[in-house]
Amino acid sequence: MLAINTLLDKTKGDRWIWLIIILLSMISILTVYSATGNIAYNKGVTVERYLLFKHVIFVILGIGMIYISHLLDYKYYAGISKVLMIITIPLLIYTLFTGQINGASRWVQVPVIGLTFQTSDLAKLSLITFLARMLTKKQENIKDVKESFLPIMGSVVIVFGLIAKANLSTGLMLFGVSVLLLIVGRVSIKQISLVCAGGIVMIFILFLTTERAGTWRSRIDAFMHPELQHSDKTYQSDHSKIALATGGLFGKGPGNSTERNFLPHPYSDFIFAIIIEEYGTIGGLAIVVLYLVLLYRCVRIVTQSPKAFGALLAAGLSFSLTIQAFANMAVAVGLGPVTGVPLPLVSMGGTSILFTSIAFGIILSVSKDVEEKSVSKKVIVGDIPAMA
Repeated sequence: MLAINTLLDKTKGDRWIWLIIILLSMISILTVYSATGNIAYNKGVTVERYLLFKHVIFVILGIGMIYISHLLDYKYYAGISKVLMIITIPLLIYTLFTGQINGASRWVQVPVIGLTFQTSDLAKLSLITFLARMLTKKQENIKDVKESFLPIMGSVVIVFGLIAKANLSTGLMLFGVSVLLLIVGRVSIKQISLVCAGGIVMIFILFLTTERAGTWRSRIDAFMHPELQHSDKTYQSDHSKIALATGGLFGKGPGNSTERNFLPHPYSDFIFAIIIEEYGTIGGLAIVVLYLVLLYRCVRIVTQSPKAFGALLAAGLSFSLTIQAFANMAVAVGLGPVTGVPLPLVSMGGTSILFTSIAFGIILSVSKDVEEKSVSKKVIVGDIPAMA
């Protein structure tokens, strides 16, 4: 009990966000345990062993990363944001030429340890921290084209183009988050329109030149006109809908999913469908509420942050996490084409959990600073003697 109290004393930041992190982690372990039965069997190991080494360890490491990241002063990330961008852009280029899993150039292998990671996860952290720093630094001349607009627009379009070539859905979400940050950062509507125009031109070029453009068109056609498609084109969305329909209001119960045997990625891309099948509409709504509460608490942090960099950093990371979450859920319930985007802190993802955890840790670091400034302000005000 003493150890728990000591840990709680050292844990700072928004308590609601900490609670959401713990709940999502627990839901993740339960659902991934249920969804990985077939893959564990095919690999000739028990589900428990597969879950422990492929997921539980990363969840624990992720919570550790959140704890460490939230203890660091968030201003530290302003200092390394430029270095992160210098590392990220060559790494994205390297990934396009060498990274290859399931026909998409998204992953690279970490030397020695052999783990693979998706470079777009690093790019999201890098671009958001870099934009937050640039928008803060250039506030006095934010409308200056040469000094502010060109460096900001260049970073957004370059990173978007490099990610979108192999992973259009992630690129589009990051581009949307960047535009939201530009709006929060008081960039003019005219300049934001130019950034959007640059993004549209980039998408047009990618559809004409990229090998995966055929896959993108196929997924969009399958979403827009499912009745005209061959069954193999709508296979994933069809079985996701079956999971939703058979889940009912209260679900089949933990571990009783049948569609986990048919969906290609029930533990990642379509984990929300498995949650609804096993825990029903009630369980699905609970997940939606958790992410909405997360967004609300993050918005409170943004509005209360005394520093522009902290506000922009928390805004960018929270937008990124919640947009990704709702994109994943939208695909599972048939409101969007198949994207391959994981559900943050819930989907089985290995290193992606660690990058997501760092994002949560940075948000909590900003929250910690808000709390400390608030306490300091109260102490100072309390020390002022009352006027006669």
